[in-house]
Amino acid sequence: MRRLLWANLMATFRNPMALIYGWLFPLIFLAGFWALYGDDPLPLALHAGQFFTITILGSAAFGLPTQMVAEREAGLWRHYALTPAPRWRFVLALVLARAVLLAGALILQHVAARALGMPALPHPVSTTLALIVASLCFLCIGALIGSLVGNVPAVQALGQCIFLPMLIIGGVAVPLASLPDWALPLSNLLPGRHAVVAIQTAVTGTGTRAAGFELVMLAGHGALALVAAVILFRWEPGGRVQIGRRGWWLALVAAAWLALAGLAHSRARPVPAPPDRAEAGMVADYVRGVEAVARVSKIVPEVKAHPQPLPQAGGEPVVPEPQPVPEPVAPTPDLPAPDLDAIAFERLPPDSGLVAPIAAEPPDEALASALARIERQVAKWPPASEWDAVQQVRNLLLIAAVPDLLQMDPLERHLPLLVEAQLQARFGARLPALLAAVALDPQAGSVAARADLPALGLPAHTGAEGPVRGRMMLYAFKLLGRVTGRRVGDPPGPGA
Repeated sequence: MRRLLWANLMATFRNPMALIYGWLFPLIFLAGFWALYGDDPLPLALHAGQFFTITILGSAAFGLPTQMVAEREAGLWRHYALTPAPRWRFVLALVLARAVLLAGALILQHVAARALGMPALPHPVSTTLALIVASLCFLCIGALIGSLVGNVPAVQALGQCIFLPMLIIGGVAVPLASLPDWALPLSNLLPGRHAVVAIQTAVTGTGTRAAGFELVMLAGHGALALVAAVILFRWEPGGRVQIGRRGWWLALVAAAWLALAGLAHSRARPVPAPPDRAEAGMVADYVRGVEAVARVSKIVPEVKAHPQPLPQAGGEPVVPEPQPVPEPVAPTPDLPAPDLDAIAFERLPPDSGLVAPIAAEPPDEALASALARIERQVAKWPPASEWDAVQQVRNLLLIAAVPDLLQMDPLERHLPLLVEAQLQARFGARLPALLAAVALDPQAGSVAARADLPALGLPAHTGAEGPVRGRMMLYAFKLLGRVTGRRVGDPPGPGA
């Protein structure tokens, strides 16, 4: 196996076109995403799952099968056919050799993305695992393409038949929320959707623990494709694929794929619908609400809405049990009691809305585990032990503000409750004055702790301070309303 792998690596790296296509095109994809999304609060971070998946897809749908067909047509494989190595070992060596080339492309792409402003990976191990599983899955599909077709033009045709549907209805290039209803069930059957979710969850989420199902689906698709590639493999160029008695094995592979597709369809996560006309004025209402609140502080922060609404939540708010933590070392300054009557709490964005959401339902098992892990890390987080009490509150509010900017749904809706519990445990009766000090002067103090969030398993924040300070102000006002009883949950509607 080592010798086969080494021989295939040499054949790959001695091909200049393979290196140019494999390493240059991913940087071109990245430049395209940068041109479209470079002005985001966190450049490229919210689209890492997409551009990494496109790179993997390109290598699998075109790079590997083109190499297989070219070597087979050149007669190179006749030499391998004389060795005692079985077909499955040779196919696996092809996949692993291409995986090494693809790993170099992904590393280059990540380095370039960091240079363009993408923050450091909060879960490097989870991200690496997601990239490895997705890469092997699609490379096995590429090996199947190379086993099926007999010439390079056929590679391009069949590769496009796989590449384009993944881009359009697989959630790779077009967001799932923008797809018509008939396309969503089809997207569940395509591994591109699972790859984007797994990688994005690792880059801007809580790690691959929350994407375990997606990893299982990718591993299943890859294993079935590898088995089919071995069954259909041939040493000689041209001619038709001879199936013969291997047809029964192909039937078993097809049955297993149908079972996998049924499982994916039954476990599909709900996709939020795109905004309708009734929601067209929602962002404007939020901005007016923030302006009404900001009249107290004479500051109107930059607020950038999410591109799509979060699902409505019902039930009573669930507040995590506060854990005992040491009191701050520095004395709390003498702050005046806030004039709560002067604050328009009812004009704040709703807790179930797009901006600064707060959950009204308990977290599921995976979320509860992630929240518990973050809570344990907060006790050891240096910014949470800041000498100045007001600055300590700002640092803790960043735990809610940055994930909100990152659209880390559903984690973003539960983190404010964790922050509230931490603040209550640390400051008690002094908390309203501290929250008011942050809310009424959001431009004061430092937000440098946003770079230390990876210590909690959360992404760091880079770029302009305006958006994150705006989110901190909103959460300070919301938590002030909660701890004083002025605002808990969404206000009742007109018919309530």
